[in-house]
Amino acid sequence: SWLRGYFFTETPAAMQRQLVAAGVAVTGVAAALALRRLVVARRAAALLNKLQLKTPVPPDVEISQAVKLTPIKELFDRKFGLREGELFAHGTYKGKLSLSVYERLKHQPDGNYVVVCGINPTPLGEGKSTTTIGLSQALGAHLGQQVMTCIRQPSMGPTFGIKGGAAGGGYAQCAPMEEFNLHMTGDIHAITAANNLFAAAIDTRYLHEQTASTNFLWNKLCPADGSGRRTFELSMRPRLDKLGIFKANPDDLTASEIERFVRLDIDPDSITWKRVTDTNDRYLRGVSVGTSPSEVNKKTGESLGRESGFAITVASEIMAVLALATDLSDLRARLGRMIACTSRAGEPLTADDFGITGALTVLMMDALMPTTMQTLEGTPALVHCGPFANIAHGNSSVVADRLALKLVGPQGYVLTEAGFGSDMGGEKFFNIKCLYSKLRPSCAVLVCTVRALKLHSNEAPPVVPGAALAAEYREERLGLVAKGAANMLAHIQNVRKHGVQVVVAINRFHTDTDAEVETVARVAREGGAFDAVAADHFAKGGAGAVELGRAVMAACAATSPREFRHIYDAKAQGVKDKIETIVREVYGGAGAKYSPAAEARIARYEADPALRSLPICMSKTQYSLSDDPKALGAPSGFTVTVKDAYVSAGAGFIVVSLGTISFIPGLPVKPAYYKIDVDLSSGSPRVVGLS
Repeated sequence: SWLRGYFFTETPAAMQRQLVAAGVAVTGVAAALALRRLVVARRAAALLNKLQLKTPVPPDVEISQAVKLTPIKELFDRKFGLREGELFAHGTYKGKLSLSVYERLKHQPDGNYVVVCGINPTPLGEGKSTTTIGLSQALGAHLGQQVMTCIRQPSMGPTFGIKGGAAGGGYAQCAPMEEFNLHMTGDIHAITAANNLFAAAIDTRYLHEQTASTNFLWNKLCPADGSGRRTFELSMRPRLDKLGIFKANPDDLTASEIERFVRLDIDPDSITWKRVTDTNDRYLRGVSVGTSPSEVNKKTGESLGRESGFAITVASEIMAVLALATDLSDLRARLGRMIACTSRAGEPLTADDFGITGALTVLMMDALMPTTMQTLEGTPALVHCGPFANIAHGNSSVVADRLALKLVGPQGYVLTEAGFGSDMGGEKFFNIKCLYSKLRPSCAVLVCTVRALKLHSNEAPPVVPGAALAAEYREERLGLVAKGAANMLAHIQNVRKHGVQVVVAINRFHTDTDAEVETVARVAREGGAFDAVAADHFAKGGAGAVELGRAVMAACAATSPREFRHIYDAKAQGVKDKIETIVREVYGGAGAKYSPAAEARIARYEADPALRSLPICMSKTQYSLSDDPKALGAPSGFTVTVKDAYVSAGAGFIVVSLGTISFIPGLPVKPAYYKIDVDLSSGSPRVVGLS
């Protein structure tokens, strides 16, 4: 009864005082710490979700449904001693974690911060999420460590398309996997609603400005009350401040000031803000909006429609804003800075100009709290945000990582996943996410597979989703592994250039031979990795990743986060200089060439000190270190082509496009939805077919 929440979060001296006051004999701080470790270990053992391993490994959804999970409030309370009101349950097995936890623990030292990224993958993926979760299960359920796993929420588009879900796989999953892969706690729906409200506001404002007089707009935006008095809404203040109008009384505005205030003078051809949906739908890539007879200038007969398109929700800038915000105030400020279009004079128009920032913030308030879930073996997880790594920065949220680092304490471990390879989500983790969070990683885990290294030899047939793997991937081919390891070595060096130690996780498949795995481990260690360890968590759960867990613990103990460094200086270097630094130092290329459109945009950004100082978010293929998806292995001396660039002012980076990237995927001939259904035969409904 004396063991309360503060016991897990206070300083050793404070714990000793509390124990003595409770009548527990404690002879020193060391004894208090030893007692704390004992209690934490016993509580963790009591929560251990038991796995019943089967061979062959059953489908993911069947494994997830067979494990008896711990109710989420009980799990987080026992692991971290949460206080009343710090976790809001959404059903039995998921919840929302209050940001007040960070305020309570902000003076406590952070735990070890471990980023998990990968090499350039095959189209099948190399099991990075599975490895992240397997490592978490090893650290927490088998090695007795405090651990938190921070991963992204998957989009439902790929879940019903070709890729499937992202809860991990086999006996290394985040659970319940049905809830993980579907609606979860509604964060993506909140982003959809906020994004589309902004889109509606833009088109509606354009319509009204084209069809109404200035006096009519003024009387609608600032109507006089019964006594003839007008007032500004609080949401209008940023627009007024931007215009240099600091008058509190609307009636004090001059005719010129009223004109400037009510007329944004939107250039319809400049509108870049798209509507979004969380569905793979190729037919929405290009659409006509405003084609109804009601969207016409009745005086001139001119149609006020335009050509536009949809993006998938996770590609919305609001997703990136949510992922990089540090608190509610920062979220609001970032939302207000989002640029949707320009005026006819070329002035950027933001959410603040449209007076919609407050409404967007209200829609996103609950989404700012990370979702609490668990792995199959009862280690806690925070699932939050899901920006793609090939079109955005590809990392889970700053908020989740900051909360997790405080909760696990200085001896604990936080595993955070970065999308795709070290050249994609990894590079953006180091140079965007860490820039804004001011967090420093303790080490990195680089996930690779024998299969991917064989592909990167440039001597094995392509890996095609849905097709049987060629013999080269099913049989021992040491020569292919050794040659393809050049890709892994390039990624090891990418991470080391940031001052971070690398542990290579060889995600083992049943077709891999011991000799192939040993070749990968030897080449990795010789190439600068702190260690390289095979892991079989897919088939064995956390028990299959214990040696990987020990290697990560050793790497964190052997290095200091103070050694971490960014690959470029965002504030000091120019836009082109930052782009070309990434190309040379991360991709292994010689430089970049620019399209006329990119040259023009970058010239404008260079002239604006606020934009010039932003970090770079490269948008390119995930399959190669270069901008050519067919350039496998470790190409060098190439020149990338910058096709375009645009500012995500709310997120706080400049997106640089190295190719044509679709912002909304399509569906294949046989999408995953063919297999997904509800089984009603057992009495209670059961989801089947999710993967």
